[in-house]
Amino acid sequence: GVIWTGSDDGLVYLTRDGGKSWQNVTPVGLPECLINAIEVSPHDKATAYIATTRYKFNDHSPAIYKTTDYGKTWTKIVNGIPGNAFTRVIREDAVRKDLLFAGTELGLYVSWNGGKEWNSFQLNLPVTPITDLKIHQGDLIAATSGRSFWILDDMELLRSYQLTSKNLLIYSPAETLLTNGGSELDESDQSFKGTNPTRGVNPATGMVLYYFLPDEMIKDTITLEIKDSTGKLLRVFSSVADKANLSYDGAPPANPTLSREKGLNRFVWNLRMPTIPGIANVYIESSFSGHKVPPGKYTITLKTGKQTSSATGIVLANPLYKTDPKTYQDYHLLMTEMEEKVTAMHNLVNLLYDKRKQLNEVLEGIVDEKNQDLKGKGKKLSEEIKSWDEEMIQRKSKAYDDVENFPNKFTANYLFLLNQRESDIPQINEANLIRKKELDIQWETLKTKGESLINQLNNYNLELGRSGIGAIWK
Repeated sequence: GVIWTGSDDGLVYLTRDGGKSWQNVTPVGLPECLINAIEVSPHDKATAYIATTRYKFNDHSPAIYKTTDYGKTWTKIVNGIPGNAFTRVIREDAVRKDLLFAGTELGLYVSWNGGKEWNSFQLNLPVTPITDLKIHQGDLIAATSGRSFWILDDMELLRSYQLTSKNLLIYSPAETLLTNGGSELDESDQSFKGTNPTRGVNPATGMVLYYFLPDEMIKDTITLEIKDSTGKLLRVFSSVADKANLSYDGAPPANPTLSREKGLNRFVWNLRMPTIPGIANVYIESSFSGHKVPPGKYTITLKTGKQTSSATGIVLANPLYKTDPKTYQDYHLLMTEMEEKVTAMHNLVNLLYDKRKQLNEVLEGIVDEKNQDLKGKGKKLSEEIKSWDEEMIQRKSKAYDDVENFPNKFTANYLFLLNQRESDIPQINEANLIRKKELDIQWETLKTKGESLINQLNNYNLELGRSGIGAIWK
């Protein structure tokens, strides 16, 4: 039964009995004006705001008033808004008390303290009249005069943002849906400002994380850890690029690095598990990206050498798909197992390949007649490693479609099955499980052979040492 009204000649009336009686609660001394917008606080029934304009009288000064006692007394709250930015609308966030947004003739303003102070909040918004504002489903929507509708979809950040901080701080991210598609906003690069001149821009499809760096920490190495609800470490990101990452045709994507700007920084986790390592300078026509994690709670921890800050991120199931939690979890376990196996395969291939190169270098240096038997043994071992490597990897493939000339070998076939199973609709079918069982049997044989070669190398190393010849060092 509480109704507020505003007129185009500057009068504010209030009823608290459904219209049976009305009170004139116009601010004392308010000149003739247009009561352009009334906002009742979602946090306090007695608190309300009015945005007034007098531009028709050639008065362009801002005029916003606030009451906390049903209009008995009013306070003018325009500190920080320029004198020529006349006001059209004011709104208060429904989650964070005293978080206010004001639409003016010259753009958007924000107050973090109930209107005591205002700051420009343009970001990439054109300087244009803001005719109305609405907070809806976690977004701030602005209507402008002639410059389209604009949507700010990072309200969670605003709701937890602190004006000043001397500490490392990661903000709680908004709930993130498991979606497909893509967006320019999926990149952590802060140079993109959210709009494209020829098309609309979708929201980020990953979990958008914001963190605050004090001035004294911008030179520190920063790491970001993501753990699941059981405490298992899933991903680690760093502000320092991984030097072991190589660039070649078909190489796995490098992990994005964390920015180290003073103040607010943005990072997007694509919700995927760790990237599978590749084989240097070998083109495998596959994706090396890990699968997307299942719905659930995830702990995000930001670290420097001095401080740690943690937040909880929530991943929600895609409501378009009727996928139950068990299916998500079964799919997650299967994909994790397969990704870990390919990781182990490629790590073993890379290890033996490096050791064979070192072995061949050592063998070239053996010239003494007395060590020729030892050299012959080493050559045989080198050939065994090469033969095993050729079963695992097709090193002749260097570019797209080389597979037409050089047939895939074992790890490419396993990756093909893994990629075939990757889907935004997590399902497990019998045909995949049958093929996986066949490949797992092959892998056990190949793994046993690879591990045996490692043992032979270790034993051969001991013989080299006893003969006074330089050994294989890693």
